[in-house]
Amino acid sequence: MDFNLTGKIQMPDHSQRRQVIDLCKKVGKPLLKLSTKDYVDNGLGHLVRQYDGQAGLINIDVFNELQHTITGWPGGKPYVDDATRPERSLPYPKRVVVFSPHPDDDVISMGGTIHRLMQQGHDVHIAYETSGNIAVGDEEVTRFMHFINGFNTIFANGSDEVIKHSYQDVKNFLKSKQENAPDNETVLRLKGLIRRGEARLACAYNDINSDHIHFLDLPFYESGKIEKLPMSEQDVIPIQQLLSEIKPHQIYVAADLADPHGTHKKCTDAVLAAIDEERKGGKLWLKDCRIWMYRGAWAEWDIADIEMCVPMSPEELREKRNAILRHQSQMESAPFLGNDERLFWQRAEDRNRETAKRYDDLGLACYEAMEAFVEYKFQRV
Repeated sequence: MDFNLTGKIQMPDHSQRRQVIDLCKKVGKPLLKLSTKDYVDNGLGHLVRQYDGQAGLINIDVFNELQHTITGWPGGKPYVDDATRPERSLPYPKRVVVFSPHPDDDVISMGGTIHRLMQQGHDVHIAYETSGNIAVGDEEVTRFMHFINGFNTIFANGSDEVIKHSYQDVKNFLKSKQENAPDNETVLRLKGLIRRGEARLACAYNDINSDHIHFLDLPFYESGKIEKLPMSEQDVIPIQQLLSEIKPHQIYVAADLADPHGTHKKCTDAVLAAIDEERKGGKLWLKDCRIWMYRGAWAEWDIADIEMCVPMSPEELREKRNAILRHQSQMESAPFLGNDERLFWQRAEDRNRETAKRYDDLGLACYEAMEAFVEYKFQRV
C-alpha cells in the first residue's frame, strides 16, 4: 500500500493562465486591460501570436477561464447547463464527505463551502481523522474538571465515587506535570473529548446531524507527542470503510501540506490511499465521484491553480467565523498556534479576503472573501 500519494499529486497544467496572471501582477493591470505591447515588452509575444496577434483574445480567454472557476454552488447547480461550471449539475443532492485532519480544519479551511452545501440540500458528512488531543491546553482540562465536579456536587450530592477519584487523579497529575512533559492516557482522553464536543458544536451550527459526524481517531496520531507514529494499513482501513458505506459523489481533502507537524500530510495520504484501494477493488461509486483539495489553515492555493472558488458575503464570512469560534480550546491558549500571532479565525479570514482581492485585482467580480479548491485527478474505475 502506497502511503506517499500526496507526493504524487499532479497540479493542473494552467501554464498560459499562470503566465498571463504573472504579467498582470508585473504591469499592475487587470486582465482585460493588458495590451499587445505589455506582452511583447515582457517576453510573452509568442502567446499573442497564438491568437492572431490580438491581445484582447487571449485576455478574454483567460478571463473566462478564471470566471468559470467561481461558483456559489459547490455541489453543482441542479438541472442547469453545467458545461462551464466547476461541478456537475447531477446527481442532486450529492453525498459529500469532508475529511478534516484535526477537529477544526473543516470550518477553518472550508466553513463557508460547508454552509453552502448544507443550505443547498446536499447530504454532508464530516470525518475527523485525528483526535487533536495534544493541541488542548491543561487549563482547558482543569476548567472542564471543575464543571464535572460541580455538576456532581449539585445533582448527585457528591456521591459518585468514580468522578471523585478521577477528578483527584487528574488534578494531581496536572499539578505535578513538568513543562512539556507528555500527558497520561486519562488526560489525553479528556482532551480528545473536549475537542469532540467542540466539533459537534461547530457541526450543529452548520445544521449537520450528529449521525453524519465521524470521529476516526487514526492510530498514527495517538503517540501523545508532537512526533507521530508511522502510518500503517490501520490508518487506511477506517477511511476505506467509511467511503464504502457512504459512496460519496464528492470528497474534500486537506492539501495544506505546510502544516508544520505533518499531520495534514499523513491524513491526506491515508485518504488517498483508501481511495486508491477502492479503485483497485473496482468500486463503481468512484465513477461518479470528484475529489476536491482544500487549503486555508496554513497556506492557500496559487490563483493560477484554482479550479473552484466559492465566494462569501460579509454575513457568510461572519457565519464561518462563528463556527470556528465553537473550537474554544484552539483560541488564545492553544499550544500550537506557532509564530503567527493571529488566531485561526483571523488567519482564515485574512486568507479568504486575500483570495477575493486577487480575483478583484485581475478584474473579476469583487467579493468579501473566497474559499479555493483544486481537483485531485485519479484513475477512475
